[in-house]
Amino acid sequence: MNFFTDNENLLFHLQHPLMEKIVRLKENDYIDKEKYPHAPLDFEDAMDSYEKVLEIIGEIAGDTIAPNAESVDAEGPKLENNAVAYARGTQENHDKLTEAGVVGLSLPRKYNGLNFSIVPYVMSAEIVSRADAGFANIWGLQDCAETLHEFASDEIKDRYLPRFNQGATAAMDLTEPDAGSDLQAVQLKAEYSEEKGTWLLNGVKRFITNGDADVSLVLARSEEGTSDARGLSLFVYDKAHQSVIVRRIENKLGIKGSPTCELVFKDAPAELVGDRKMGLIKYVMALMNSARLGVGAQSVGIAEAAYREALAYAKEREQFGKAIIQYPAVYEMLTMMKVKTDAARTLLYETSRMVDMYKAYGFVLEERKLDPEERKEMKYYQKNADVFTPLLKLFASEYCNQVAYDALQVHGGSGYMKDYPVERIFRDARITNIYEGTSQLQVVAAIRGVTNGAYLKKMHEYAETEIKPEFEYLYRTLVKMTDQYEKTVAKVLEIAEDTEDYLTFMSRRLVEMAGNIIMGYLLLLDSNRGGDYEKSAEIFIRKGKAENISSVSYINNFQVKDLDDFRM
Repeated sequence: MNFFTDNENLLFHLQHPLMEKIVRLKENDYIDKEKYPHAPLDFEDAMDSYEKVLEIIGEIAGDTIAPNAESVDAEGPKLENNAVAYARGTQENHDKLTEAGVVGLSLPRKYNGLNFSIVPYVMSAEIVSRADAGFANIWGLQDCAETLHEFASDEIKDRYLPRFNQGATAAMDLTEPDAGSDLQAVQLKAEYSEEKGTWLLNGVKRFITNGDADVSLVLARSEEGTSDARGLSLFVYDKAHQSVIVRRIENKLGIKGSPTCELVFKDAPAELVGDRKMGLIKYVMALMNSARLGVGAQSVGIAEAAYREALAYAKEREQFGKAIIQYPAVYEMLTMMKVKTDAARTLLYETSRMVDMYKAYGFVLEERKLDPEERKEMKYYQKNADVFTPLLKLFASEYCNQVAYDALQVHGGSGYMKDYPVERIFRDARITNIYEGTSQLQVVAAIRGVTNGAYLKKMHEYAETEIKPEFEYLYRTLVKMTDQYEKTVAKVLEIAEDTEDYLTFMSRRLVEMAGNIIMGYLLLLDSNRGGDYEKSAEIFIRKGKAENISSVSYINNFQVKDLDDFRM
């Protein structure tokens, strides 16, 4: 089975009209064709390469990674002689993808990458996650390769980046026992040794995904006497130095093939990435945004796997003389699972295109100055990507959990047993709305898009699209929902001027209202472009309308004094 070719939604999103501009920018007008025989000659050639590579990844995902998933979940990684040993299936997965040359595929060709844009890279992550969510964390390199490419010196890039295509693994070492979501509290110490001519790292990191990786990006406190973000810098550590003790591998609920480690650094030599004091403020913020895009892809992949398992079971399982898919209580669940997966996926690729655009301009900027129109466009996509990324992480991970929950419910008692993959998928889903920033933190990040009008502006932009007559009824509903949203936001902001905590208390409702409208528009535009999404668009918009009415009713009937009822 091929996990790319058996899902027509992927090709539909890959063929979005904006891709031509994205690819032209990424390929810098196809200048690599002069130096690399496998570089694309034009847009059609590039898209052909994208499809061929996605087919390769889809085949490996369907024929190797997915069949290995159950044994990997049962076996898990082990700690042997201060080193993590992957489960047999995990190692086989990694070897297959490395042999195929598709690790680090977004890196430039001079670093042995394929110079792919973000969209096919994210699509690959979705495909791999559908096969085994835990392995996606290893294959995706924790977005460390892209971070090094974007911010490290040429010397560091030349030494580290070519290794990924040869099979090197990566990890981002950020969190500590007393610094989880609050990374400003990081205390792992970095001191420059004049004697050794290098930085030395000392301290403990905890909950590090793929912690014993070959290459690690480490957030550490480089400025003595500081206690906030301004004292933190980012470093790259090479496992070859053997200066880190793997204290333990955590025993987790899900994604068990992905080792989560506690690490002790003891005079570990490391190199500074970029400028001092910018570790959290600039580099880790960029790294986290990329990682959240990755979790969005992982969430959609898990949701796709869960939906397919439930659909197959519902067609086969008979009760009272007929397949359970024929019962309304079951087919409603399955339909809503598909609708939520379609909605999360369209938001995933809309966000990916935004990231693609501004990052492509960033690399063009290294070669030449941008003209005023290009600068304006870069700024536009970057601002939208910044507010869409937490929205994506919030909705994709929450929908992933809902779809996995319902998939297990469709299986009934059988789903609770380890005889069916849905039990593993259900456990794997649970981490998605926790790591790389909990859903609550995504709301904190996304509320900026509400208060600064970014989401509203984007809704109005979507509304300017010429809609086919057959979709006019959906369009009118979304316009009314937008007006309702605008008035509700204005009311909340007015009350919040005089009441501390009121905006924060109402934030999730406002963010979810915005997400319902934005995903509704995206599904409508997908239908308008020729995709088979009218049913999903209609059901999702109907669902979103009801949810938004409920939120508005809650806000309208809520008294400021009621806040005291919720305070502990």
